[in-house]
Amino acid sequence: MTATLLMLPPALILFSLFVIGPLLMAGYYSFFHWNGYGTPQDFVGVHNYERAFHHSIFWVSVRNTVVLLLVSIFIQMPIALALALAIYRKTPSNALFRLVFFLPFILAEIAAGLIWSFVFDGNTGLVAGITHALGIDPVFILSNRDFAFYAICLVVVWKYFGFHMMIYIAALQAVPSELIEAARIEGAKRWAVIRHVQIPHIRPAIVVSGFFAVIGSLQLFDVVIPLTNGGPSNQTHTIVSYLYTFGLTRLNIGYGSAVGVILFIAAVIVAVAYQWHLNRESAK
Repeated sequence: MTATLLMLPPALILFSLFVIGPLLMAGYYSFFHWNGYGTPQDFVGVHNYERAFHHSIFWVSVRNTVVLLLVSIFIQMPIALALALAIYRKTPSNALFRLVFFLPFILAEIAAGLIWSFVFDGNTGLVAGITHALGIDPVFILSNRDFAFYAICLVVVWKYFGFHMMIYIAALQAVPSELIEAARIEGAKRWAVIRHVQIPHIRPAIVVSGFFAVIGSLQLFDVVIPLTNGGPSNQTHTIVSYLYTFGLTRLNIGYGSAVGVILFIAAVIVAVAYQWHLNRESAK
């Protein structure tokens, strides 16, 4: 007990310095019109928050973030689960597939964005090669308002499905093989085994995966900037890229802080909902 108490002060100091301190500072700065230089003096109250809620591009970024969240949950996670069910067994070939599928997640977000920006390039990239082979006019996906955001969704699914897949694989490998064998002896088909044996046992892993998907969607930034930088016409911003573009790069630190506080509140709501779900599941 004493050793545990002795370990608390360093942890509390680090938490205060790197979490509580910056959060309080952001909350303070959000009430000022401030460019980041000197001491904030132009107090504007809740004007920065009102400005955000009345800015159409802010709501575009909220919509895009929600869509990416839904894509992560209803497309990315099912793909990851299907692949995990296919390659969770410990064989050399499955190990190779796991490595290949996990590689995109290891790749830095900026690097992934640059790679895909080349792929989508209508002049020299893969898309350019396809359009040239088909004899049609070049297609510039990332500068097209109708297709740019779909390209971001594709890259996000490709980048992060391997992470969720590994969570599911670890959970599937922990399912007692005796239960699976017993189900098969009883005549259960492959789908019945998945539905009634494996899925119930890995449900906690699915919940954790969903939590990571939601938090990751709220934080998404590094893929958007190299791909589209929020364009065309600011139609592909996420909340974080919006904060970066309209707050930091334009030296509207007070406004960016207000957007950051809004994002923090959204993350807290997600965390509380997640904890409530865990408590409800534990009570069953």
